[in-house]
Amino acid sequence: MFKRRDPLPLHAQMRGFLWPRKGWHRTPSYIAHRVRRLPGTPYRIAAGFATGAAISFTPFIGFHFVGGALLAMIMRGSLMASAIGTVVGNPWTFPFIWAWIYAFGVWLLGGEAQTALPESLSFSYIFDRPMEVFWPMTVGGIPTAIAAWFFFFWPVRGTVARYQLARRRRMLRRARRLRRTAKEAVDRSLEES
Repeated sequence: MFKRRDPLPLHAQMRGFLWPRKGWHRTPSYIAHRVRRLPGTPYRIAAGFATGAAISFTPFIGFHFVGGALLAMIMRGSLMASAIGTVVGNPWTFPFIWAWIYAFGVWLLGGEAQTALPESLSFSYIFDRPMEVFWPMTVGGIPTAIAAWFFFFWPVRGTVARYQLARRRRMLRRARRLRRTAKEAVDRSLEES
């Protein structure tokens, strides 16, 4: 029902996956719109989103949703905003996040970062040598996640507060306009009778 009449060739599908035809501005715009419209106080929404975004800066792949939800519950944040916040960690941002938290973790541990990880980096390599890869990523990821929480919390809170205030004002203006229209209709009907 919602498919294209003429399917795109494979190369066009791949190009669209890597670089959408309408650009990348649509996704962040949609996410911002969705976050602003979530029910709850600005604190709850911002705390939830910031928690989801912060957990994306840890190496615990596969546990971001669960970890974000648990931390959001502890901080009394929105669970839905937490789930949306985990979008910060995605296949395009993870390589940069992992490179940063690994190098930062090695620096915090006082060691020298390996100039190159093995070419065949796999989960088995990481689990066989947790002190070489996973531990530095964890040590570098925790302070980065804390900084990311504050980085996302304040702008999201301000944006949601402004949006909710503007929405309340729009609804109040609409209610006044409806009352005025109803009053005018009653006055006209009284004059006619």
